[in-house]
Amino acid sequence: MSPATTRAAVLREYGRPLVLEELPLPAEPEPGAAVVRIDRTTLCGTDAHLWQGGMPGVELPIVLGHEMVGTVVALGEGADRDARGRPVGIGTRLVWSESTCGHCHGCTVLREPVLCADRGYGFRQRADRPPYVTGGLAEYCYLPPGAARLVVPEDMPHDWAAAAGCAVKTALRAVRRAGGVRHGETVVVQGSGPLGLFGTALARAGGAGLVVTVGAPADRLAIARAWGADEVVSVRELTEPESRVARVAELTGPRGADLVLDFAGGPTANHEGVLMCGQRGRHVVVGLAGPDARAVPLDVVMSREIQVLGSLNGDVSDLDGALRFLESFRDRFDFSAAFGAPAGLAESTTALAAMASMTTTKAVISPHLDLKEPA
Repeated sequence: MSPATTRAAVLREYGRPLVLEELPLPAEPEPGAAVVRIDRTTLCGTDAHLWQGGMPGVELPIVLGHEMVGTVVALGEGADRDARGRPVGIGTRLVWSESTCGHCHGCTVLREPVLCADRGYGFRQRADRPPYVTGGLAEYCYLPPGAARLVVPEDMPHDWAAAAGCAVKTALRAVRRAGGVRHGETVVVQGSGPLGLFGTALARAGGAGLVVTVGAPADRLAIARAWGADEVVSVRELTEPESRVARVAELTGPRGADLVLDFAGGPTANHEGVLMCGQRGRHVVVGLAGPDARAVPLDVVMSREIQVLGSLNGDVSDLDGALRFLESFRDRFDFSAAFGAPAGLAESTTALAAMASMTTTKAVISPHLDLKEPA
């Protein structure tokens, strides 16, 4: 039976503590929809940016959180299969992609779910309008009909499965957009947040010859080394863009990098990334550069025949790939090293602040912490 309400941490004012409230849920899931009990929500840098008011156009109040894993408690008609055709029932543990409209140019002509004109990111759902809660900072949430879902492997930890919903699938899609990592290639990963760390692991697992991770702070760079970085470059030690480009050039040699993955964002990231590329290198842009971005040197793009590619989040195929990657390389990489200790729903504001200040790599919220459920 679907619960009538759910406790949720609601963002009502930017930069202010989230408010614990009891919000309604739809009386019954519509066809294709479901209600899930949130097992775990992992926080993303985007959640911290949203909390701080760094993403214009978002209407408050909202329930943050777009990386979550949950167990089905109610199903609408026709929602009894996942995207791979596997049965879904009450008690099935799921991850899911953002909902798509199915009729815009991106959906029907390009057949690219990430380019849907009305993609249902959780932070677009106001908490004062039905279905009220599609975000992860809640005990229960609504899984809309247009959101493709996948059954989670039984032995996969909650934290890993939740992070597959954004951090892992986004990094995976960026690598796919570049045509994959070719054996022996030199790969530079800009950023050592969750995306950069998973990007580092993907580059190593893909057969890169040299992996260089650029970022900070030191504890994140230590994880990058553990996950496959041969060399790391600290942006806290090399504070100028020119010094970072020069250091990467020393590490990669005269050929430069074959592939540069920008998971950092920031005003100079794309400028630096292009300069780090060698001839016919690929530069994949994932991070948001912001309004004061330094110009990309197009003369370098032209003269070196560099490909500059955009990559936006990920779709259900990337989510499926993310789960497979985590499962396949669980013995190679200590993925749990990126996650903090689970905190309760009441600690959501503290967790967001920790993400914003980079004092934790991946904050974890367990909405039912008092139940002491297994990890």
